[in-house]
Amino acid sequence: MRHRELSAADGKQLPSGVVIVLVSFNIEKDEARFCVPDGEIESACRGAVATAPRLRFAGHTSGSRSLAALDAAAEAGADCFSLHPLQTVPDDATDLTGAPAAIAGTTAEAIVLAHAIADRCQMVPFDVPEESRAAYHAAAAVASNFLVALETSAEELLEAAGVGDARELLAPLVLRSAANWAERGEAALTGPIARGDEATVTAHLEAIAATAPQLLPLYEVLAERTREIAASRERR
Repeated sequence: MRHRELSAADGKQLPSGVVIVLVSFNIEKDEARFCVPDGEIESACRGAVATAPRLRFAGHTSGSRSLAALDAAAEAGADCFSLHPLQTVPDDATDLTGAPAAIAGTTAEAIVLAHAIADRCQMVPFDVPEESRAAYHAAAAVASNFLVALETSAEELLEAAGVGDARELLAPLVLRSAANWAERGEAALTGPIARGDEATVTAHLEAIAATAPQLLPLYEVLAERTREIAASRERR
């Protein structure tokens, strides 16, 4: 997707003359889309406006940045939008088909264009309030980035316990747990804390302190959060 251009010639409902370039902007067209690091959006936008001052649309794909990052284009008269695929993208071969896409726009036309791009890329658009953009992105980071950090920690602990092929062994548990959560939400919670078995939790803490003490604070924080979820489930 990162290297593909989309236009009205593709047979979708994009405005005539609009080309979506996912790595740069085309000064011969009237739309610019910025897929650059978050801290470079403003400078890229200013550069686009200086080179193509009659832009009709400007958009970015950042999850955490608001439309204010495109103020230079807005001040030049462009309608601005954002479209952030809610999906992990470790490389340029990642398939975004079916992924949700958070969109926002300064005008109705900009929102229509963002929806059209999502449709052309076979993504599922949804709205995120501008004032909630950072919180939305934080939730995405917890769901994806922190999951990788968590499972890498579990892998490290299992290897420290003398068990080889840790990731291969843990993967079915991780995938089934994720599927259970997708199907059942917090009702998917199982394990010693869910059943009130604090003796086993204490044994875990002692084993981690002896085997991989650097992971002890992580376990303690997660155990407390798990207790909160378990208690909330009991009250319902």
